[in-house]
Amino acid sequence: MATQDDHLLHLEDSLLQRRNDEEYTGDGSVDYHGQPVKKSATGNWRACPFILGTECCERLAYYGIAKNLVNYLTSNMHEGNVTAARNVNGWAGTCYLTPLIGAYLADAYWGRYRTISVFSTIYFIGMLTLSISALAPALRPAECVGSVCPAATPAQNAIFFGGLYLIALGTGGIKPCVSTFGADQFDDTDPDERVKKGSFFNWFYFSINIGSLVSSSLIVWIQENVGWGIGFGIPALFMGVAITCFLSGTPLYRFQNPTGSPLTRMCQVIVASLQKRKLAVPQDSNHLYETQDKLLTTGGTRKLEHTEGMM
Repeated sequence: MATQDDHLLHLEDSLLQRRNDEEYTGDGSVDYHGQPVKKSATGNWRACPFILGTECCERLAYYGIAKNLVNYLTSNMHEGNVTAARNVNGWAGTCYLTPLIGAYLADAYWGRYRTISVFSTIYFIGMLTLSISALAPALRPAECVGSVCPAATPAQNAIFFGGLYLIALGTGGIKPCVSTFGADQFDDTDPDERVKKGSFFNWFYFSINIGSLVSSSLIVWIQENVGWGIGFGIPALFMGVAITCFLSGTPLYRFQNPTGSPLTRMCQVIVASLQKRKLAVPQDSNHLYETQDKLLTTGGTRKLEHTEGMM
């Protein structure tokens, strides 16, 4: 009789565990308050429109500035072609270096959501600064008189390039985080959601191209034919829309807790491999040191499968 009761209890526990596994995500994701999340109420495609809208608007804002920046520097800031091209290249290069800062902060300290929120605000302040610089006559050089074009004052250059490099800093927290934050909305332990993640990236790059297309055509035309103040103001407006869109999806998002920078773990692996380079590798992989799967899931990290290669 006791054996039958124990069997029934074990069966009930198994059914309860299975029900919990089906109800909650298995990749360690949490909600905004740090609690385990239900699959039916968060993430998946219900959260993706906010992320895709954010990316589309941010790319429209970025390319709305970048595509025609050389023309603005030569026609309004009265720089020579060589100087303008050098300044634009330096700024564009900075835009591709700052993601190292954003990625490190997201992985080690803040998480992706907070990093995107903070850096988007910096981005928006930079866009507003740039728009005000183009609108206010006192913040840009005077018009050319004949062939004489007065150069920008140090203060005018400081305001303009200050706004420009705030944008470069802001994009550093968005480039490395938005796509991965979108991927976080799909549970890798669920086969159905894992398939949907691939579809998400298709839509993600489609959103990038839509933003780029609109900025390369409509925004550039407005800058050339209507005015630079409006031409910079519209991208700033879309950056504000991007922030609003992103924050609006907060209750639906799934969050992964920061687990430390991969650069730190890479360095730890290199140091450990050098220290243990003379040790014999065990024939049985079960003898290798491994963190338990349960601890990995709790920490929000994923385990790399063992391979016989590179031994």
